[in-house]
Amino acid sequence: MIIKQLSVFLENKSGRLKEVTEILDKEGINISALSIADTSDYGILRMVVSNPDDALTALKESMFSVSLTDVICICIPNKVGALSKTLDMLSKEDISIDYVYAFSMGDKALAILRTENIEKGIKVLKDHDTEVLDADEIYGI
Repeated sequence: MIIKQLSVFLENKSGRLKEVTEILDKEGINISALSIADTSDYGILRMVVSNPDDALTALKESMFSVSLTDVICICIPNKVGALSKTLDMLSKEDISIDYVYAFSMGDKALAILRTENIEKGIKVLKDHDTEVLDADEIYGI
């Protein structure tokens, strides 16, 4: 149920994202989901990839500052209010969300969540019949 996400610190300069994607391409690693948050000097690239351990090694060998973070991936209906209801459920259980990024596929949406307490978050989600994806399911997308 716990998904390993790569967090890569990138300088805000042309070509840095391209370098990351080229390294992953060379290693045969697919990117399932990504998000970039930036400031004026650097960005944080967050990615779920097909083989996080190999991606970590390859990026470190290429001198990128990179780490693995535990996240949750949920599958919810792609309709108005579905994410809001899920976040409300977690909030009522006193689980704060550090960040979330999501994408839709037809009538379903996948959301990557980082919470302060991953295990408790997974339990609450499952107790409320929210579909929590296994690592193999998301790495294979």
